[in-house]
Amino acid sequence: MFEVATDVALLLILAAFVAGFVDSIAGGGGLVTVPALLLAGASPVEALATNKLQGSFGAGAAMVAYARAGHVRPMEQLVMAAVSAVAGAGGALVAHLIPVEVLRIIMPVVLIGVALFFALKPGLSDDASAARISPPVFAATLVPLVAAYDGFFGPGTGSFFMMGFVLLAGYGVLKATAHTKMLNFASNLGSLLVFIPLGVTWWAVGLAMAAAQVFGALLGARLAIRVGARLIKPLLVIVSTAMALRLLWQALAG
Repeated sequence: MFEVATDVALLLILAAFVAGFVDSIAGGGGLVTVPALLLAGASPVEALATNKLQGSFGAGAAMVAYARAGHVRPMEQLVMAAVSAVAGAGGALVAHLIPVEVLRIIMPVVLIGVALFFALKPGLSDDASAARISPPVFAATLVPLVAAYDGFFGPGTGSFFMMGFVLLAGYGVLKATAHTKMLNFASNLGSLLVFIPLGVTWWAVGLAMAAAQVFGALLGARLAIRVGARLIKPLLVIVSTAMALRLLWQALAG
């Protein structure tokens, strides 16, 4: 039924639930699922493609939850979402052109960098502040950069979008987190449309992980709406560091 053994598939489903929960609060769900897929035996391109499939469902579920709670209006983000989808597709095209051996080295290095970013960044407030750039400039600069990164690699994309909304658009953390979800959903969808014709997606595993992502995302979004995103930061640092070191060891040993 699955592309891997059933016990491995169950572990991937559990990882997807955790990722959906984490990603809906502070981003970084890919820090859990991409390494998990690689450790399960997926090639880097298979891991990226399958991650986009299941991640699209999680981001979409979180987007709906935040919209229903009144923290974001998706119709107002359509232009940014379109930019995000196109840039995500572009990033996915680049990922496909890069040799597998290069990706095996890049992935753990980027994960370590993301872990350091989360560990060293200062605390954030839920209070809004003055915007430093206008929405059109934001849509033309940060959105395509982060979305292209999402199509190319992915882990931490939601967190990077969130930081952009906080530092550049002046949003509080909760509002910023809510606004990342449609952009993350769009970049996932754009890159997934590139991967599908390549035939590298694990559909059975990916759809099972998608169901778990939805449950995790809904639970995480509800928690974020109630208490904020501060509790998730240590988990992101620990998980990303542990997985990155494991993958780096595998890459160097191989």
